[in-house]
Amino acid sequence: MPNRVELTGELVRLEPLTHDHVPGLLAAATEARETFGFTLVPGDERSMVRYVTDALDDEQRGLSLPFATCAQHPDRVVGSTRFLDLEYWTDPPRRPPRSQRAAAGSMPSVAEIGSTWLAASAQRTGLNTEAKLLMLSHAFDTWCVHRVTLKTDARNERSRAAIVRIGGVFEGVRRAHMPAYDGGIRDTAYFSILRADWPEVRRHLVALLQARRA
Repeated sequence: MPNRVELTGELVRLEPLTHDHVPGLLAAATEARETFGFTLVPGDERSMVRYVTDALDDEQRGLSLPFATCAQHPDRVVGSTRFLDLEYWTDPPRRPPRSQRAAAGSMPSVAEIGSTWLAASAQRTGLNTEAKLLMLSHAFDTWCVHRVTLKTDARNERSRAAIVRIGGVFEGVRRAHMPAYDGGIRDTAYFSILRADWPEVRRHLVALLQARRA
């Protein structure tokens, strides 16, 4: 599995997720919840403990690297995000990547950024933009991944617009992909950023943050 890491910017700090974050996560999750219709965001303590436990279990299996998202000013937990669907390619390929257990310290070949949510008070503040810059920098510059995937419920126009805004390239919709959080079956919109895209995406994200400071 990849090593745990804290990613720090001017606005946001991404701390490796632990059960100590549960109270802060619960406080963030129980602000106004109107934007959580398509996203799994627990609203009570028992569900939040299970949410964190499941994320840490996936981490131990080398499948994800979860974070608590913390605002720097004031210092508080405002949400969560993670690297997930990590794959470790072999050369030459031997077996389907997901069937292989990664050794400690392994760096993935591809990754997804997802399970992202923010408290209502932290939305549209620049925190998400900087968090994505930090995570994409780690994925492409430290891990040297080939691709980062981003995906969302196809009905979630707000999330789709946010992914495009940070540089995600729309690839299509996977129909009847999985159970939806609000019931029924979800179609999933897929986006990606490739290694070749990263220099321009990085310049774009930096420019967005600079414009916010101006």
